[in-house]
Amino acid sequence: MSKIPVMEIFGPTIQGEGMVMGRKSMFVRTAGCDYKCSWCDSAFTWDGSEKERIRMMAPMDVFQELKELGGDHFDHVTITGGNPALIGDAMKQFIERLHQSNIEVGLETQGSKWQDWFYLVNDLTISPKPPSSGMKPDLELLDDIIRKLKNHKSNFSLKIVVFDDADFEFAKMLNNRYMGDHIPFFLSVGNSNPGEEGDISSRLLHSLDWLWGKVLEDPEMNNVRPLPQLHALVWSNKRGV
Repeated sequence: MSKIPVMEIFGPTIQGEGMVMGRKSMFVRTAGCDYKCSWCDSAFTWDGSEKERIRMMAPMDVFQELKELGGDHFDHVTITGGNPALIGDAMKQFIERLHQSNIEVGLETQGSKWQDWFYLVNDLTISPKPPSSGMKPDLELLDDIIRKLKNHKSNFSLKIVVFDDADFEFAKMLNNRYMGDHIPFFLSVGNSNPGEEGDISSRLLHSLDWLWGKVLEDPEMNNVRPLPQLHALVWSNKRGV
C-alpha cells in the first residue's frame, strides 16, 4: 500500500494565508521537497534536521488521526509541506477519503510538478518561488499547470511571497503573464526570520505597509490582493498552530 510521508498533523486552527485566509482547518504537513528556498519557514521538512519525526502513514491512518485530534470541529483540511505534489496515488486516496466525509481540501504547492489529483483539491494554491528564494521556477511547466487547471475549471489561485523589489517585479511579471486568465492573484508578506522568538507582529506589519505601498503605486497590480500571514501576526513563529 502506498503511504504518505507525514511530518506533522495539527489543528483545528485558522488558515492564515491566501485564498483560504480565515478558514478553520486541520493541517497535514508532508515531508520532502524538490526546492530548497533560502527563507523556507518549514525547512525541517526537507533538510534532515527532524527526519526522525517523519511517519510513513497509510491514507486511512492519516484520516483517523485527523478525526482523533479534531473530532467534529472541522470540515476542511489543509495539506502543505515541503511539497505535497511529490506524492502520488496515496495523496489521491487520502483526498478521496476526506471527500467521502464531506471534508474539503486545501493544498499549496510551488507549481514544480503536476499531479492529476490536483483536480480533486477544493482550494488549490500555486505559489511559484521568487528570486529571494534562490530557486528558479520552470515557467513553461507553470504555463502547462495553469492551462490544465483553467480548462478543468478548478478552484485555484496564484500566491507569491514578496520580500523585496526583485520579488515584487517577479510577481508583476507573472501577473501580466496570466492577466487574461483572470486567476485570483495574492501577494504574501515574507517572514525573513522564521526562527525568531517572541512577538514579530511589528516587523511583519512594517513589511505589509511597504508591500501595500508598492501595490497602491503600480497600475499593473490593480487586481492583486496583498495580504499578511495572519497566523504569524497572531501567533508569531509558534509551530503547530
